[in-house]
Amino acid sequence: MATASTTASTPIRTGAVLADLLPSASTRLGAQARDLALTAGGAALTGLAAQLSVNVPGSPVPVTGQTFAALLVGTALGTRRGIASLGLYLLAGMAGLPWFAQGTSGWAMPSLGYVIGFVLAAGLTGALARRGADRSPLRTAGAMVLGTLAIYAVGVPYLAVALHVPLARAAELGLYPYLVGDGLKALLAMGALPLAWKLLKRG
Repeated sequence: MATASTTASTPIRTGAVLADLLPSASTRLGAQARDLALTAGGAALTGLAAQLSVNVPGSPVPVTGQTFAALLVGTALGTRRGIASLGLYLLAGMAGLPWFAQGTSGWAMPSLGYVIGFVLAAGLTGALARRGADRSPLRTAGAMVLGTLAIYAVGVPYLAVALHVPLARAAELGLYPYLVGDGLKALLAMGALPLAWKLLKRG
């Protein structure tokens, strides 16, 4: 896997994501081991962030840190590794690993659609990051918004089917109460990701 230099004299290539700036492995096996570690680490970070959870009265969907973590993982790892990482998070949780929100697991919960949406969002934000979308505040905000919309595009219809309610009611339960928090997450990403690039370019 090609990596980018972080020296001031050699600009970082446009197609790089943050994970590509890690020290490169000397062998193909080493590179694969690094990618596996990044994939597992991204899944573990999402699982840890999922435990930062607050119930929303009347809704089966809690406010958690996992949405933000999933978007960051996709952006930092790129499309392929981001999809693999969030896919691992989804499949392991469905298989019984208690790292969904509030230590839950399985496949019967009505909020599972949001977790499925994480995989789609990670792929989308990873692809956008490959095009430099995480290197300026406004473009970062745009990537976070599109990634969040991808999550809702799966999560809200899934919630409607799981609860046997109309789509409009599912939006009331699983979309509108979370928009302010999503805006705050986008603002946080607007500062954090471009700053990370600036620090790496100076390194």
